[in-house]
Amino acid sequence: MDIYCGDFVVRLEKDTLGEVKVPDNAYYGPQTARAVENFNVSGEKLPSVFIKAQATIKIASAKANMQLGKLDPEIGEAIVQAATKVREGKLNEQFVVDAFQSGAGTSQNMNANEVIANCALEIKGFDMGRYDIIHPNDHVNMSQSSNDTTHTAIHISAMEALKSELLPKLVELQSILNEISSEFIYIVKPGRTHLQDAVPITLGQEFSGYARMVELSINKIFRAMDDLGELNIGGTAVGTGLNSLEDFGKFAVFEVNQITEMDFRLTENPFEATQGADAILNTSAALRNLSVDLIKIANDLRLLSSGPRASIGEINLPAVQPGSSIMPAKVNPVMAEMMNMAAFQVIGNDTAIMMAAQGGQLELNVFTPMLAYNLLKSIRILSGSIDSFNRKCLQGITANVQRCAELAESSLAIATSLAPLIGYEEATEIAYQAHRENKSIKEVVREMELLTEEEIDQLLDPMKLTGVEK
Repeated sequence: MDIYCGDFVVRLEKDTLGEVKVPDNAYYGPQTARAVENFNVSGEKLPSVFIKAQATIKIASAKANMQLGKLDPEIGEAIVQAATKVREGKLNEQFVVDAFQSGAGTSQNMNANEVIANCALEIKGFDMGRYDIIHPNDHVNMSQSSNDTTHTAIHISAMEALKSELLPKLVELQSILNEISSEFIYIVKPGRTHLQDAVPITLGQEFSGYARMVELSINKIFRAMDDLGELNIGGTAVGTGLNSLEDFGKFAVFEVNQITEMDFRLTENPFEATQGADAILNTSAALRNLSVDLIKIANDLRLLSSGPRASIGEINLPAVQPGSSIMPAKVNPVMAEMMNMAAFQVIGNDTAIMMAAQGGQLELNVFTPMLAYNLLKSIRILSGSIDSFNRKCLQGITANVQRCAELAESSLAIATSLAPLIGYEEATEIAYQAHRENKSIKEVVREMELLTEEEIDQLLDPMKLTGVEK
């Protein structure tokens, strides 16, 4: 029955605690309405990729229950149609529960159950709220619990987001760095250790290190994804599978794979999967490690491009926007700075995930909504920041070849190559003399007549010291 509540039309629904006023145009029901009132926390919701994963579980569960003869096919097909609409993103605005909500994601799961139940009722031509015909718990949530479905939805959503969003951007990042490495392989420059002059290196060798860092991070993410491939479908409340048939999990995982076109498998131990969050923790750790590498790369680019006249200035970053509201013509390395900030946030998210993962007690980790929120947020932040970094920074990097050569020639660390010939102490004295007299190592060696010109070219050519042969 519709009633007016101020300027809004509402309908009265009941849950196990009594009557609840629900907006008349809402597909969700009383438990969701209570959660909206109870958890007025951040205004942040779990992202659409998580909702899509919830819908995947509801489709797969309905099909599995129908195949096992547990769910009436007419009701089951209506649930499948409704959940498909949710998976397609057509009802995202109906998922209204704050990300910081009831433990184990009970409110989030009921939000999905109620939306799908009412949508299924609408498909069958019934009024919303006719739960005597299609019930959120009895039908949509059949053979499931919030305790297994929320955990499963994290695995599915993280896998889909990693595969479709983050990994393509990471592969592109590695490819661009490899291309820069090849382009700059013959540009010699001074190496730097402890931020002091070190033996020569080429700009290409330097960038090859960045490319390998990204490759190793990609490998770590793939290993984490293998752990995410285990799904806790059918474990229900504590892992025993109470209220689900013996083969439900096997059938449901098959259907999930059909829907997602991925290769999930049933968890080896549903008790571990319900109590713990190991795969989620490993995935977050892989994203944290990637973030540390990205910070290193971004910091290096800021240093190497510093100047343009009063610092290192070995490379040029693309000028994408004015850098100062007071200093004319100043251009800052804003894309590298953005990359730093995004990576800092992901490391913070990883700390939150670590705290939530260790907070599980006895048969259940109740902090799955927080795990979902932070993990998916990290994937989204990294995907967007890396994409922008690729397009607006890396793809436009150029080298200051002359500046690199001048710095390489003036580096005192070239004296290192003299040590095997004249000894460490004498080579050190040559370096000190060059520094005192503001001369190059070559100039001091010539003045001392220690080597012939041919020997100088062999021993003190910065490019030859890198091991790169033209």
